Amino acid sequence: MGDIILNNQAKPQAGHLQKKLGFVFALAIGIGGVIGAGIMRTTGPVVDQVPVVWIALGLWALGGVHVLLSANIASELATAIPKAGGLFVPVRMAFGDSMGLLAGWTYWLSYVAGIAFLSIVCANFLAVIFPDLAPNMAGIAVCFCLAVFGLNWIGVREGSFAQTTGSIIKLIFLCIIIGIAFFATPELTGAVQEPANNPLAPVIPLTFLAIIGAYQLVYGAYAGWEGCINFAEEDENASTNIPRALAIAIILITILYIALNTSLVMALDIDVIRNSDLPIAVVLEGVFGPIGGIVAATLGIVLAITCLNAGVMGAPRVLYGLGRDGLFLNMATRVNKGGTPDISFAITMVFSLFLIFSGGFEFIFRLAGALAIFCFILYEASLFALRFQQPDLPRPFKAIGYPFLPAFVLLLDICLLTAFITADPVSGLYMLGLITICIPVGLILHNRRKNGALATAP
Repeated sequence: MGDIILNNQAKPQAGHLQKKLGFVFALAIGIGGVIGAGIMRTTGPVVDQVPVVWIALGLWALGGVHVLLSANIASELATAIPKAGGLFVPVRMAFGDSMGLLAGWTYWLSYVAGIAFLSIVCANFLAVIFPDLAPNMAGIAVCFCLAVFGLNWIGVREGSFAQTTGSIIKLIFLCIIIGIAFFATPELTGAVQEPANNPLAPVIPLTFLAIIGAYQLVYGAYAGWEGCINFAEEDENASTNIPRALAIAIILITILYIALNTSLVMALDIDVIRNSDLPIAVVLEGVFGPIGGIVAATLGIVLAITCLNAGVMGAPRVLYGLGRDGLFLNMATRVNKGGTPDISFAITMVFSLFLIFSGGFEFIFRLAGALAIFCFILYEASLFALRFQQPDLPRPFKAIGYPFLPAFVLLLDICLLTAFITADPVSGLYMLGLITICIPVGLILHNRRKNGALATAP
């Protein structure tokens, strides 16, 4: 149902995305785009809902297996269709413009909301280090946002270098923190384990719904694992680099997540973890005293800003793909000399700044929650549709265990979506509303492009 140009050997032309990226960047965008400041806050809520250590740790392992199975599907689709745009590209090919439009716009909106949120997170952590900045959170968040956009506006090499360097620093810093937490004992951190005048929250009974709720938080901590597929068109050897980078990044992230949560459980009493917004800060303050909070805030900035850079690089590629496929303004496909889709960058930046000042990212996150899972379901289903519709499509990487493993992860995501809507019916209504809007809009765009092609035909 969609059109595709497969010419991996074509030389980059002026005004087009340029093949300047490789395996190291794909790995950096996978690691740097996932491990964010959210992991610092997720441990407490997960343990609060599932106060059984081995089950909580099992959920973190399950999350890694889940996204690894999804990456198996993404590796086939991204290498068979190495085009900018991420999730919506195979969805549009398999299911037409309406579903492509829904997937593309949802994907872009979640990126924009993430950029605004991460900018504010950076500002909040900076205010921990410099309390006098606290009254100026919005302005500081804007400065973080503009600085990262400015760097990437110069060119893709500059953004790639920042992402790779930031991801290396992030890994080193996080490994050091995990090591400190492993060697910290409850006796060492005991001085700060009992929060004054802060009664412990009642233990939530361990139920199936509690486990599902905790797993939703865990799954959210892995968000962004697919980041490198947005750059398939710019990768010098996408057919090899993307599958390798996806697998290695997810395995490494899973190990780090399990290690971090294990170290916190060893260092702190479980009730302290349940009642703490930042368990890492509790450990560091117990080891280093008041300066531990500053160390935790510094870690938060490092984690958040590399995720921010990944989002700033990825979101414009989605708009670029939408513009090229006729689902957005054609001007969004303009690329500057540095390989940056600058009009798409400008649009993304303006919307991100608007969400910072309006606080609208919270609404977008709520809206995008169920929609993101729905779009992944469409993405996974497109694997089966394209295998049927285009059996001769070159596939440098074929999904391992097809059709059983891809079918299993598709069923898992359908169950997750059902649980999400059951827990939050309002999000389900928003999802239904957007689908209702996208179907006629997609049909209109498809007919307009079809009529335009007929008018220009000789």
